[in-house]
Amino acid sequence: MYIRKKDYNLLNKSINKLAKTLQKGNINELIYILGNKKEIIKRNFIAGIFRGIGIGIGVTIITAIIISILQNIVKLNIPIIGEYVSDIVEIVQKTR
Repeated sequence: MYIRKKDYNLLNKSINKLAKTLQKGNINELIYILGNKKEIIKRNFIAGIFRGIGIGIGVTIITAIIISILQNIVKLNIPIIGEYVSDIVEIVQKTR
């Protein structure tokens, strides 16, 4: 079977365009990762560690903000809400 030069050039351009598209999408790295089970385990382990650290830091910050807001509400001396919030703040401070 004979390939004409025009068809060859068109095929060559298409292959080059496909190669550039794959390089932009980092498909080569993805294929390497999917083929290497140790790499998958390593990346998932590291991602899990950082997710856990992020969740811990986030919960700590949000809890600190909520406690600060509740303490400010207690300082306003609103009769019913102030007593309820002060009980919550005392419970939280005792558990530290």
